Amino acid sequence: MPRWLPVLLFAAWLCAPLLPVPNFWLTLADYAGIAAIVAVGLVVLTGYGGMTSFGQATFMGFGAYATALLTTHGFSPWLGLPAALVAAGLGAAAMGAITLRLSGHYLPLASIAWSISLYYVFANLDWFGRNDGIGGIPPLAVIGNPLLDSRAYFVPVWVAVGVSVVLTHNLLDSRAGRAIRSLSGGADAAASFGVGLTGAKMLAFVYAGVLAGLAGWLYAHMQRSVNPTPFGLVASIEYLMMAVVGGAGSVWGALLGAGLVTVANDRLQTWLPLLLGTAGSYETIVFGALLVLVLQRAPDGLWPLLRGLAPTPVRRRAVGEAPPLPGRIMPDSDRAVLEASGLRKSFGGLVAVDRLELVLGAREIVGLIGPNGAGKSTTFNLLTGVTRPSAGSVRFLGHDLDRVTPQGAARLGLARSFQHVKLVPGMSVIENVAIGAHLRGRASSLAALLRLDRAEEARLFAEAARQLARVGLLEHADRPADSLALGQQRVVEIARALCLDPVALLLDEPAAGLRHAEKLALAELLRRLRDEGHSVLLVEHDMDFVMGLADRLVVMDFGTKLAEGRPAEVRANPAVIESYLGAVV
Repeated sequence: MPRWLPVLLFAAWLCAPLLPVPNFWLTLADYAGIAAIVAVGLVVLTGYGGMTSFGQATFMGFGAYATALLTTHGFSPWLGLPAALVAAGLGAAAMGAITLRLSGHYLPLASIAWSISLYYVFANLDWFGRNDGIGGIPPLAVIGNPLLDSRAYFVPVWVAVGVSVVLTHNLLDSRAGRAIRSLSGGADAAASFGVGLTGAKMLAFVYAGVLAGLAGWLYAHMQRSVNPTPFGLVASIEYLMMAVVGGAGSVWGALLGAGLVTVANDRLQTWLPLLLGTAGSYETIVFGALLVLVLQRAPDGLWPLLRGLAPTPVRRRAVGEAPPLPGRIMPDSDRAVLEASGLRKSFGGLVAVDRLELVLGAREIVGLIGPNGAGKSTTFNLLTGVTRPSAGSVRFLGHDLDRVTPQGAARLGLARSFQHVKLVPGMSVIENVAIGAHLRGRASSLAALLRLDRAEEARLFAEAARQLARVGLLEHADRPADSLALGQQRVVEIARALCLDPVALLLDEPAAGLRHAEKLALAELLRRLRDEGHSVLLVEHDMDFVMGLADRLVVMDFGTKLAEGRPAEVRANPAVIESYLGAVV
């Protein structure tokens, strides 16, 4: 959609209080706006970050109680805003430091536990007014005019929603945002290019918590009182439901879900007693049934369904000229770049790699070959720090990699691709490639929120475009990465690895899925990389491809090195012929 259209629609929406709209509907819109801010945070946390939290209402409570305690002691409600944001942010950081170490279903279970615990803290401490809460909270005032009704409160609420949406778009369209988006798919690959997964998780968690604190500040000054009930587990579930119903993978879906759930909740409470002729919480049953129906028909939420009704053109990212990123100094040609000595890895009683000796020299292409199950992929994981060796050592440019994380290996200049393609499905090709340059950027998340990182982003994307051009896929830069053929996705992984400007490139079956002409182009690219100073270690099953490309071959069988030498020597080795190549060679 045109960039100006959302701005125009938002400006028209802010004019709603000037129209003869009943206060009742403006009140619902105010509640929907406050809920939308929480749901936008959940889009970042759950939709993009892949972390499910049932505790966002608690962070909303931190913000609400912080401003309530401050303003009931004589401070301005506007001073309550930074207090609410800081309280929610610190609370999220504290909870995140404890619970983000958990994975799978343990994280949402932990969020339920501390949501219930903190609910009872609010309800049982005199400081927070126990179950009665805190009353007498002063209203917001603009130029000395207090905002005492829903019509007056409408604009501040929806301006806050607009600011939240803009900041969230800025964050997601940044180096830090790509790190967050990689968490829900391709996290292992992102870590191999220097993305700190723990830091990305904490950023998403704290950011969602701060947005919830903003919602709590607005809620406190609209209600003029706070108590524990709106900040309990039920409310958290409802906010998560809003994000899921609208579409957790879209900021606009959060707004849609918040509006639908808020209005539906209110209307069901009114209509069902009239239809059934009796009072009761029937809206919960009907609402649950409607939720199941929506998720069956639109598992990704309603926003993608609505967006699909009108064809949308592919978003073209403008990539112009930008100063090149600083490059590495490549090692001399007579130096060993990567060395494995006595490398061993066992999984229980299974020895996957046993006493492996391997050397990759500077400006050299080495092929690692062998039958399925020979231990090649395990060796790659040992060489890149993904897996710890049971014995032996790995050295890269003189650095011991035995205790180095994948992020540390990437900083030293070690890049890799994977046996099974690991691209982030919801991102474009060029965004996936730009992840490879993560360590070559320095902009903070605060700079991203305020869009002060544009010069650096231009350089990162110019580098990504240059690498896509090198591998022949620049014309596909703006397509969704998962829309490419498997062979093209493998080439995208190579472009991503090149964005790191690596000293050594470890490629796991790079030619799998490529056509003959594409294999020839890939071989030519790898030769050029060798001539430019890069070292290449590749696992490959296509013998014609690897025999015509590699300077040396290392043959593995049952976790051990069976043979090593130039392609012609390995081709003629009787042990290799018997165990792997076959007598036809």
